[in-house]
Amino acid sequence: MAIKIAVFGAGGVGGYFGGRLAAAGHEVSFVARGEHLAALAEDGLQVRSVAGDFAVDPVRATGDPGEIGEVDFVLLGVKTWQVESVAGSLKPLIGPETAVVTTQNGVEAPRQVADVLGREAVLPGAVEVIAFLDGPGRIRQIGGGKLTFAEWDNRPSPRVARLGAALTESGLTAVVPEDVWAALWRKFLALASVGALATVLDAPYGVLRSRPGIRQVIQEVMGEIEQVAQARGIVLPAGAVAAEMAFLDGLPEAGTTSLQRDIRAGRPSELDAWTGAVVRLGREAGVPTPVNSLLYELAGAVAQQAASR
Repeated sequence: MAIKIAVFGAGGVGGYFGGRLAAAGHEVSFVARGEHLAALAEDGLQVRSVAGDFAVDPVRATGDPGEIGEVDFVLLGVKTWQVESVAGSLKPLIGPETAVVTTQNGVEAPRQVADVLGREAVLPGAVEVIAFLDGPGRIRQIGGGKLTFAEWDNRPSPRVARLGAALTESGLTAVVPEDVWAALWRKFLALASVGALATVLDAPYGVLRSRPGIRQVIQEVMGEIEQVAQARGIVLPAGAVAAEMAFLDGLPEAGTTSLQRDIRAGRPSELDAWTGAVVRLGREAGVPTPVNSLLYELAGAVAQQAASR
């Protein structure tokens, strides 16, 4: 059965997932802006993908969610720093059974949306995809395509099953974990552990993991994140830190984090949603986070200097 879905934020994540769903026959509406919106309306959506290029034309695209009305699902594809400011704009899309699927890095986006729309309207989620805007109306995908999501309390529900089926039939990967919060924090452990440190040092993965002292710092950062998670009732798998260190060892030697690339280029970054969140959530839970606190200040100073150039 086709679903009706609004993609709010039609960049790499929203454009790719929404494009796949639309190409499979689902009723997808994109909320976009500027040149990207104009290109979608005039020429449709063009997607270059390692899984096969495709196009969607015509495209339902608008800058006003009110023109779409209530939908079954909202795929929230905006950046972490935009979530709080756009949450209220989702209201015209929300009906009694509508679910907003969060896709942002970090662990705070579901709560930020729930503070405005209520928990029943939110499916906490996380994506694994390498996709980006390759010009107005164009998306480039070079890897991945997985969406992990569940109800707030992890209970089975018809809407979770329906979304999972729609994603699967669209050529995407849908994962409904036993504990969605553990899944989000597991990804958070991998992201937040190296982003700020890599930013401060301006070093790639190969350098970070090759120096014993830096490896120790990364493990201390991960340990603080794990302690914050435990204090907030999140049960991470045994050996999570060791597993993420092994993951770091498998990344490309010259690879860099999106956080350090954004900060060094003077762009808005996810520093506040990564290391900043560790510090905030640790403070709320009464867990000291001295290493993360230091890295947050140092990376913040780098960001301030880069933005002023």
